[in-house]
Amino acid sequence: MWDTSFSTITEPAVLAATITSQTDVDCNGNSTGSVEVTATSGTGTSPYEYKLDNSTYQESNVFTDLSMGVHEIVVRDKFFCGVKKIVVQIINYPTYFTPNGDSIHDTWNINELKNQDNSYIDIFDRYGKLIKQIKPSGLGWDGNYNGNPLPATDYWFTVYYNEQNTNQRFSSHFSLLR
Repeated sequence: MWDTSFSTITEPAVLAATITSQTDVDCNGNSTGSVEVTATSGTGTSPYEYKLDNSTYQESNVFTDLSMGVHEIVVRDKFFCGVKKIVVQIINYPTYFTPNGDSIHDTWNINELKNQDNSYIDIFDRYGKLIKQIKPSGLGWDGNYNGNPLPATDYWFTVYYNEQNTNQRFSSHFSLLR
């Protein structure tokens, strides 16, 4: 007699992982960023493990003290029903510059994006007026507008770059000190 019963095989749910917050801070090259990852699957919540770059898996979905540059985060279901890789770009930027001709912090730029040909940075004054557009691969901003030195104050910027084949932008501010 043949067994006519059969089992239903359920395909593993697709694991979705997204970055819900990313903080990018700089203190003259010593700063670090933090990333929080949210993971979900089609079947609801499941216990997940998270791994940064080549480290071991951890239960926390938060990574702190990240250096600037590109990092890979791997999220996996503890029941081995799904794995998702995410690449994040931590953007460090100088919080100030001093264009006084001493060759130390004389220009402002985000050099770590210099290899992204399409990246650029818009710099604004406190009223939102575009002061300068620069490329990370260029020399940076020298604190002048139309050849005249601008006052010591805070300036705002928006950097446009690419992460995982998606156009991104990040905005913050820095100080010009004279």
